[in-house]
Amino acid sequence: MPRIGITGHRCVPAAVLPAVRAGIVAELKELSQEPAAQALSALAAGSDQLFARLALDHGVPVTAVIPGMDYEAHLGDERVRGAYRLLLAACAEHVRLPREPTHEEAYYAAGRWIVDHADRLVAVWDGRPARGLGGTADVVAYARSTGVPVRVLWRPGVTRA
Repeated sequence: MPRIGITGHRCVPAAVLPAVRAGIVAELKELSQEPAAQALSALAAGSDQLFARLALDHGVPVTAVIPGMDYEAHLGDERVRGAYRLLLAACAEHVRLPREPTHEEAYYAAGRWIVDHADRLVAVWDGRPARGLGGTADVVAYARSTGVPVRVLWRPGVTRA
């Protein structure tokens, strides 16, 4: 069963969004041809929610990987939390991870779980260091250290806020 995971920034600049969307769709079109394909996402704002929505639109079942913390309360505003609840309800499976001592450790544990269960990883990443433990750069580094292929989606020269 081929599985593709996502890691990425919560804020994706408009200048990058078309390239990110096209890259995700290309990955999902290929994946959707495989029997029992699966997408793995923590359903965070930005990249994770975009990936999950596109996966569902392409008939790829999504497994929600929920960090071990009071996750929904930290997702963002009501719009983001509402999108999270809708996506969560549409997911084929839910994996709730054990509680971690800090939010950053919970995010990193979720990123590692996704990498450990994925055949490849899509990273919506500007190439810069993580802003805290468990950020996109940390998950990309972990994937690369374990040999999981990573496809980075970003437009050169664009920085995030």
